[in-house]
Amino acid sequence: MGAVLDTHAIIWYLFRSKELSATALQAIRQAIGVGSAVYISAISLIEIVYLVEKGRIPIEALQKLNAALKDPASSLRIAPVDAIVAEAIQKVSRDIVPDMPDRIIAATALCLELPLVTCDQKIHLTNIKIIW
Repeated sequence: MGAVLDTHAIIWYLFRSKELSATALQAIRQAIGVGSAVYISAISLIEIVYLVEKGRIPIEALQKLNAALKDPASSLRIAPVDAIVAEAIQKVSRDIVPDMPDRIIAATALCLELPLVTCDQKIHLTNIKIIW
């Protein structure tokens, strides 16, 4: 089964960070191992560009992500932010998850009917299947 990765999850995965939980790492590797797509929302790509510009993460994060996205053998895919995701945002309570990028990522997981790999405790309070 595939998965949707939150922004921090894809960064930690690409950098082999110990911050990524063992369960999350195993789920990502298992999805890739069976050829399932692993998605990141287009908003995550935008967030990563922003974080690089702000100096909060190294440019290598964006470079590694772009290389993985261009690699035809990679299971990593971009999920668009489209009208379907916009409609699904209503299913992610703003009272629980106030940050719009987080709501978009969560709505993407709902639309794709896939679990979301995230350590975000607010998203854990929703009805979305979480891997962490």
